[in-house]
Amino acid sequence: MSHLLALSGGVGGAKLTAGLAAVLPPEQLTIAVNTGDDFEHLGLTICPDIDSVVYALAGLNDTTRGWGVADETWQAMAMLRALGAPDWFNLGDRDLGMHLARSARLRAGESLSAVTAALSNALGIGHSIVPMTDAPVRTQVETADDWLDFQHWFVREQCRPEVRGIRFAGLPAAPSPALAGALARPDLA
Repeated sequence: MSHLLALSGGVGGAKLTAGLAAVLPPEQLTIAVNTGDDFEHLGLTICPDIDSVVYALAGLNDTTRGWGVADETWQAMAMLRALGAPDWFNLGDRDLGMHLARSARLRAGESLSAVTAALSNALGIGHSIVPMTDAPVRTQVETADDWLDFQHWFVREQCRPEVRGIRFAGLPAAPSPALAGALARPDLA
């Protein structure tokens, strides 16, 4: 019996890995997820690609919108707008709960790997979802005016500024322990 290592990004990767998880038992599949799109927003660590995979495997993903949690409510966003706070990155109320839980655990000293495993387990996911690294690696886009974190360029600026360059702040970074372990498996397919 071989072991499959799936490399996943966001929405498309979440769909693929949900399909793989539907046909492969947890002991045959490790899902390594991109963390290059992670960023800090409103004091929280947001991991869009990890969350897309977690929500898809937990059966919580919003298949109509293509991202976030199904049947979401938006009261926190409404309050942010009323307070004049940044509201360009939509965080649903249940999604916000994920970011609050993650950020608190990270601030308490847990690794992103440990936090991802704990949150996945809490949602009943048996498959191993692992970040590519525990170190903060951020995709940044160079525009005529400045370097922007990927989500600022992609979501806030809606891909409008012309891209002049791309860099990955935080490299080199070691693979997460679970990713390194999966890569070292003799039965890796």
